[in-house]
Amino acid sequence: MNLLERIFEARKEQKNGFVLALGGGGGRGLAHLGVLDVLEEHHLKPDAIVGSSIGALFGAMYAMNPNAKAVIEHACSILKSEEFSKLELPALEGDDGEDQSWLSRLSAAARQTLLYTKAATERSLADTNTLVDIAFTFCGGESFHDTKIPLYVTGVEFPGGDCHLFSVDSNVKLPCAVAASMAIPGVFEPLVIDGQKYVDGGVVSDLPAKEAQMVANADQLVLAVNVGARPREDIEPVNVFGMRDWAAQIQALYLRKYNKTFCDVLVEPLVGFTQWQDFSNVEQEIEKGRQAALEKMPELIAKLNR
Repeated sequence: MNLLERIFEARKEQKNGFVLALGGGGGRGLAHLGVLDVLEEHHLKPDAIVGSSIGALFGAMYAMNPNAKAVIEHACSILKSEEFSKLELPALEGDDGEDQSWLSRLSAAARQTLLYTKAATERSLADTNTLVDIAFTFCGGESFHDTKIPLYVTGVEFPGGDCHLFSVDSNVKLPCAVAASMAIPGVFEPLVIDGQKYVDGGVVSDLPAKEAQMVANADQLVLAVNVGARPREDIEPVNVFGMRDWAAQIQALYLRKYNKTFCDVLVEPLVGFTQWQDFSNVEQEIEKGRQAALEKMPELIAKLNR
């Protein structure tokens, strides 16, 4: 292939816009904010956003207010607020009365449920209405019609297991859709929307690149941000529950590998070993997203018709 043919082929592959897919990962999802900041610095805004779990939360924030620095400031102020740290959870067995963060209490409650087989008699730990309140506090807005950027949010139908995309075409309030996408099975009750129950979108689409490709048109590429966990090679599970958790992480790891095949550009911040409930290092996790995005900017710009 001569030079002119190579230039022609490259131009055929170039796109005029992109759909942004933001994956799930709890506290690791703070890296999404750094990615959004770098995109804005390069004058790049997504034509649409598809989010799963924490990716749905931060994606909705940006879709409502496409100003990365304002979104970061708002998210940080909430995460560091006294109100957020004191969100109520069910009383924990053996609670020592110390002032713990809401997410730390949630994680502790989940571990206790497993260790004392509480899960055999109860299906959830936390009030799902609290999750809706969290989504509203972060995102604001009542409707998908309020977003400045088209937004799609994944949810998993319970108990059938089909992946569902909430959007402006859905007759559902935005905070409810985001809450459904974050409703971790076993921690939160499935969220009921129009008579159908939904749980965490990350269960089947932890990296929603396939869903992003579904909503993208022929002139748009898919930019995906993977903030999934990976098992540590230096730590082995010591009990049955640890082995089940390890198996779930491996399954998710390989599901994300499959979903990666649907994106054109992949950003992978170095957050794989951050615990999902850890929101204590906000600036550090955001910076990891920034660094990963900066590394991918040349590739993204080359594939866009800019």
